[in-house]
Amino acid sequence: MPDAFALTGATIVTGDADGSTLPDSTVVVGRDGVIEAVGPTADTEVPAGYRRIDTAGRFVTPGLINAHAHLFSDGRPLPKILVNERLSGVVVAVGRSPVGRMVFKRRTRENVRTQLYAGVTTLRSVGDTGYEVVDVAAEIDAGRYVGPRVLASGPLLAITGGHGAPQIALTSDSPWDARRNARANIQRGVKAIKISATAGVTDARAVGYAGRPEMTEAEMTGICEEAHNAGIPVAAHAQSAAGILASLRAGVDTIEHGAAMTPEIIELFRANPRSLRGWSALVPTLQACLPLVKLDQETTGADDVVRANAEMIADEMVQGIRDALDNGITIGMGTDSALTYVTHYNVWREMDLLVRYGGMTTARVLNSATRTNAGIIGVDGVTGSIEAGKSADLVVVDANPLDGFRAYVDPVMVVARGTVIDRPTVERFEDIDAQLDSF
Repeated sequence: MPDAFALTGATIVTGDADGSTLPDSTVVVGRDGVIEAVGPTADTEVPAGYRRIDTAGRFVTPGLINAHAHLFSDGRPLPKILVNERLSGVVVAVGRSPVGRMVFKRRTRENVRTQLYAGVTTLRSVGDTGYEVVDVAAEIDAGRYVGPRVLASGPLLAITGGHGAPQIALTSDSPWDARRNARANIQRGVKAIKISATAGVTDARAVGYAGRPEMTEAEMTGICEEAHNAGIPVAAHAQSAAGILASLRAGVDTIEHGAAMTPEIIELFRANPRSLRGWSALVPTLQACLPLVKLDQETTGADDVVRANAEMIADEMVQGIRDALDNGITIGMGTDSALTYVTHYNVWREMDLLVRYGGMTTARVLNSATRTNAGIIGVDGVTGSIEAGKSADLVVVDANPLDGFRAYVDPVMVVARGTVIDRPTVERFEDIDAQLDSF
């Protein structure tokens, strides 16, 4: 059980879309890890026996929520054997062997800890090698070790030969087989479902291949019905208007990555009768594409096909963000962590890119990464904001993140469900950071 404590004298950055701040404030947290009181320091009583932590001159924000995470790798370039299509069967067999499961579970523990130390107190996985993330989430919930709140998806659901298959996917080629795979994931205890609605960049086979529709609307409808019956939201990897439209018609709750929108797509985002909550949201992931576009191919190792597809999808994704902003569509924040160039400690970079390339304000992005993401993944009753009755999921930083998200590079403190982590440190990859800093 965590100790009771109070953060005193801090400026609270609330995470609302207006960028509201509360200077010289105190946050009181009980032994159950729940916020008991929030208010001006002069008027907020700290009970006897509570640890007082002086945060004067510092800034407290809600813990960040990463709505699009993978945990099978650390963001450095994947070994070529793992992305060799001809060897995929061997890779899958090894990865799902007892030894492989142990390796991926250990990686998952390490990577969720890195995300936590970077300020992420809640994350949703959207494509795992097996059910290792489900197991790690259960261990964290049981108090075996400190970690972020994890909503695990298990393997994503794809067609034969589709995006993510077979390395991190269960495959099917009919609506009933798709339902079967959804049921299999649900029975294993997942809290999220992920669909590959279209082809992707990293496994594109020709220029223009990324974004090609793969799973049919009927197949996705079956998956959504099974997931929603269990109260589980569905995410869809979709990188073209055709793929997005079919996904929304099927009832998906979030579109991952995105593309330019048509009037029909816009209306379905706003009011989606088949979705879990009656509306759908966009979760862009700029880090997944922009390095492949902004850095030269000698540096990235991307071939001409991958580079051309990355450029096309990056343009589509940026336009999708702008369409969402113009039409009042809910926008979340996700990093696509584990992909090459997307490390688990660089969550702040995705937020920065949403400002620089997506045209969002810092206040709007912080809102997406906290309160809005909590609503998107269905944990807004528990976390996402700093208020009495919510879980104490907090980040303390030296600079105001509304002035720039590099404030999150070295947090002073991270609080996860009331457990205080002082001066968390992570392993950084200097070569990758230098390349990303270059643009």
